[in-house]
Amino acid sequence: MCTGYVWGGRSPFFPGDDSFLDDGHCADQIVPSLNSPSRSSPKSNSSDYPGERYSRKVFVGGLPPDIDEEEITASFRRFGSLVVDWPHKAESKSYFPPKGYAFLLFQDERSVQELIDACLKDGDKLYLCVSSPTIKDKPVQIRPWNLADSDYVMDGSQPLDPRKTIFVGGVPRPLRAVELAMIMDRLYGGVCYAGIDTDPELKYPKGAGRVAFSNQQSYIAAISARFVQLQHGDIDKRVEVKPYVLDDQMCDECQGARCAGKFAPFFCANVTCLQYYCEHCWATIHSRAGREFHKPLVKEGADRPRTVPFRWC
Repeated sequence: MCTGYVWGGRSPFFPGDDSFLDDGHCADQIVPSLNSPSRSSPKSNSSDYPGERYSRKVFVGGLPPDIDEEEITASFRRFGSLVVDWPHKAESKSYFPPKGYAFLLFQDERSVQELIDACLKDGDKLYLCVSSPTIKDKPVQIRPWNLADSDYVMDGSQPLDPRKTIFVGGVPRPLRAVELAMIMDRLYGGVCYAGIDTDPELKYPKGAGRVAFSNQQSYIAAISARFVQLQHGDIDKRVEVKPYVLDDQMCDECQGARCAGKFAPFFCANVTCLQYYCEHCWATIHSRAGREFHKPLVKEGADRPRTVPFRWC
């Protein structure tokens, strides 16, 4: 029988809400706005979550196929009040996690620490035995998220430049910021910071990340690739890379003179541009030969970037 340089787990790059539930899958790419005063420098002594070490949301995998929500809750209730969730649970109206994994949403972070203490350790993996109506004491994997793994400063001497920062979509949730930084530095060099996007309430990875480079050459090499293979341990996944799009930039051509001082709505990700444009300047610049096929990146809703066709007047 079984017994059992960091901003407090949140980066100034990553306010936002949790819209990613599938473990290791990213439904959309969220690019939050950069409104933090500490966004230009990785040097920060603040702690957003003093005393907390883990997200209150915990992944549990390898569940017995016949275990239902009530039985999962009963298996983990001894650690504290919790809710059991899994991707598309409300829509499917299923009583059983369809893919053999679920998320435990604890009311208190202390419950997560007590759960970890009760687990069996096998290398860097944690296991706890769970029973179902037909299977007794099946080891299931417990995967907590350490808040300190959300940010990693690789070169603290370099200020963070949002215009040399990339957005990485579809980041597998077990991947830590330090691992993302190492992978990108090995591929392109010049990494000074990497962060994992977490939701503000539970501080759990949302399936996206950011990487800031210290030089333009590394930044251009990364966005030119468009896709990158993240390989680390058991992880081997092709993910998309885009420029990190800001929503508080003036037009680089007219500095607001032709758009009444409003922020520029368009960013051109083509390496021959890499600039923000108001509608007037976009039309002017991209009517030139060789640039007419460039596509602007804009924000869909508040935060979501997408490529849109530009219609000429």
